[in-house]
Amino acid sequence: MAQTSRTLRQLLASAAATIALTAAASALAAPLDVEKDQLKLGFIKLTDMAPLAIAAEKGFFEDEGLSVTLEPQANWKVLLDRVISGELDGAHMLAGQPLGATIGFGTKAHIVTAFSMDLNGNGITLSNDVWRKMKANVPTGADGKPVHPIKADALKPVIAQYKAEGKPFNMGMVFPVSTHNYELRYWLAAGGINPGYYSPTDVSGQIGADALLSVTPPPQMPATLEAGTIYGYSVGEPWNQQAVMKGIGVPVITDTEIWKNNPEKVFGVTDEWASKNPKTHLAVVKALIRAAQWLDENNNANRAEAVKILAKSEYVGADAAVIANSMTGTFEYEKGDKREVPDFNVFFRYNATYPFYSDAVWYLTQMRRWGQISEPRPDAWYDETARKVYKPDIYLQAAKLLVEDGKSKEADFPWKSDGYKPVDTGFIDGIPYDGRKPNDYLAKQPIGLKGEQKVEGGQVVGG
Repeated sequence: MAQTSRTLRQLLASAAATIALTAAASALAAPLDVEKDQLKLGFIKLTDMAPLAIAAEKGFFEDEGLSVTLEPQANWKVLLDRVISGELDGAHMLAGQPLGATIGFGTKAHIVTAFSMDLNGNGITLSNDVWRKMKANVPTGADGKPVHPIKADALKPVIAQYKAEGKPFNMGMVFPVSTHNYELRYWLAAGGINPGYYSPTDVSGQIGADALLSVTPPPQMPATLEAGTIYGYSVGEPWNQQAVMKGIGVPVITDTEIWKNNPEKVFGVTDEWASKNPKTHLAVVKALIRAAQWLDENNNANRAEAVKILAKSEYVGADAAVIANSMTGTFEYEKGDKREVPDFNVFFRYNATYPFYSDAVWYLTQMRRWGQISEPRPDAWYDETARKVYKPDIYLQAAKLLVEDGKSKEADFPWKSDGYKPVDTGFIDGIPYDGRKPNDYLAKQPIGLKGEQKVEGGQVVGG
């Protein structure tokens, strides 16, 4: 009888312990008491919107007590305007958009980001005719294929030929403060081609340009190329691979070859929205971190499933085979020349989701380099502006909660970072970048504004 009582007591104690542990785990993983649980988030139909789609499809938003509607937007300007007006709670944004808006280039508004959505993911595509002429200047390997990375030096004589024939060399990019604009400009300038300047009175970005860059919405890039309106473009996926699939163009370089593991998109909200909805903001960032983890975990094992999700009409809506070309770690350049590019799309590894101040500073240097920031600024200004916009403290709060919930690993986050990466030498021209010394970096660029220079009367003036 005593033995039976003891066994019963042990069973009851064990059950009580299990109940207590379950309750503790439930309490630990309980969603935040969010200020707003119904959200509408915007995006552009590109594969790098994937963290939003995955957070929705895999129930990560729901786990955080959020009911989220994802809504595609017509273009980047409409998307930004709707976030500012409050029609959207937040959105998938170009990394330069929160910075450009906050400093007042174009639309003026204080936008912040606590989450970097991805690294890499872009390419530069040229028309078949331009590629044929350029290819003659590109070295080949033992296999007869072009040696990568292909530098813009090979394009320079082609542009000179067009100029001699009286043809403007038109190229497309997606938005004045887009990564695509700055990457295209960086690639061209590294090859001795001037991509043109902005000024307070001329925001075309074509002052003194050898190649004339203008805005074309991403999904319209292939059709615009095919029509001959532009001779090339810089865009995210799937619109480079679409040109290959349609046989109308050749991607010549990926952005990871221009700047290895460059930051691409961010999740942006207004500073006012973030202040009014701090717990909601944290909940969104938590869900997005989990989505990024899922996209990269087990050596990209989930990418095939991600491709199927992104191919849905409510997300990217492109052919799954086109999306898979880059999302699964390969990239096709000239038709039939498919190469392994495992880091073409990075969503979590290499601290991809952490909003580094040094990334923000790089974008600001490019705004200054091409005249979007018309006056010189001291190094301290770059740091102060980066801190106004990028919010790693909010990111780390979200990460800490995920670690406490057992949904993330502590080792996966840069807890001790001061927001600045080490000196970066991963650029196609080999010029090192130190985010703490933006003016020194600008001074090393052979083409672009530096020091006291500015654009006046259609010319670069000053020393």
